[in-house]
Amino acid sequence: MKSAKSWRWLFKRKNALSDGGKCGSKMKQLPFMGIFCAVMLFIVYRMTSYQYKHTEMETKMQPFGAVKEFLGASRSLDALPRGIVQARSDLELRPLWSTSSSRSKENNITHRNLLAVPVGIGQKHNVDAIVEKFFEENFTIILFHYDGNMDAWWDLEWSTEAIHIVAQNQTKWWFAKRFLHPDVVSIYDYIFLWDEDLGVEHFHPGRYLEIIKKEGLEISQPALDPNSTDIHHRITVRARTKKVHRRVYELRGSTKCSDASEGPPCTGFVEGMAPVFSRSAWHCAWHLIQNDLVHGWGMDMKLGYCAQGDRTRNVGVVDSEYVVHKGIQTLGGGGTPAKKASVSDTLTKGHGAVGTDVRAEIRRQSTWELQVFKERWNRAVEQDKNWVDPFKRRVQVQRRRRHKRNTH
Repeated sequence: MKSAKSWRWLFKRKNALSDGGKCGSKMKQLPFMGIFCAVMLFIVYRMTSYQYKHTEMETKMQPFGAVKEFLGASRSLDALPRGIVQARSDLELRPLWSTSSSRSKENNITHRNLLAVPVGIGQKHNVDAIVEKFFEENFTIILFHYDGNMDAWWDLEWSTEAIHIVAQNQTKWWFAKRFLHPDVVSIYDYIFLWDEDLGVEHFHPGRYLEIIKKEGLEISQPALDPNSTDIHHRITVRARTKKVHRRVYELRGSTKCSDASEGPPCTGFVEGMAPVFSRSAWHCAWHLIQNDLVHGWGMDMKLGYCAQGDRTRNVGVVDSEYVVHKGIQTLGGGGTPAKKASVSDTLTKGHGAVGTDVRAEIRRQSTWELQVFKERWNRAVEQDKNWVDPFKRRVQVQRRRRHKRNTH
């Protein structure tokens, strides 16, 4: 009996030790499981937070339900096989028929640059001179007919190979916003968005392209001949001894420009009469154009934000290929060289009847749009808490560096 009790005692002890080992193992696993759960909760939190911020940012960038529209448009393509979707277009003309030998070449796009000009029949001779030069360099040509008179252009040799768009009394920026969407012009390396009253006797498109590519200019313009009409900013005037300039030095007048100047109109600036955009710069500039502010006043001061980097380097005026600005105001009437008038003069004039002075009314509208554009920019900056002005930050860094050099 004694031996049987001993065996039972040993057996119970063994089981107790075995249970204790399992319990100890479980106790050791508890901290690990706690850490694992904490890590998983952290990952879930971070993912949720990221998705929320991303959605919030998209909502700010695309207001008025644009995000929902984008998602809806994406879902509407689900019925198509992915490989058949072509999300972009171009402005190249296509033949109604072609021979078997030419079909293999149809996809070889040779036009890699675009010239777009708003035109009226009164400037037909001057536009012909402009287009002839660009046509020789294999540009795609698009004419925006703001006077509705398109039929009178068919006698020009190049006219049937250009794209013609007609809309009565609309501006260059109105046309550009509606017909030069970035997805439509994405095949072109450079977009020339010019006025019709530019003299091109001293301008060659091919040489101009070589210069801006070599200089890395994302936004540029040809310099203006000093004898041009309506020169508004000193930086646009041709420097006879230079090929390209990116800033101007001016100590007279209300605008003082020196080495310390960091923004327009002293540096990083081109005017709206003859801008040239790279593909990437135009993608940005198209979004900057306000759909309802058709005169575009004030936008030239902000184009530097589309320079794809440092505007003091990537924006410039080409001196060796220059044009003459004739200052002929034809939109809304007229047809004679423009007379200089200050914004202050425009604001002090009374609001006359449209029938008596159309040009004055257009100028008042432009001035009003300028004020609206400034207010929209300031409001957008204030509301977008995540946006940081890259140029203000750059100026602050440079000032700190200069301060350190001066103190040591």
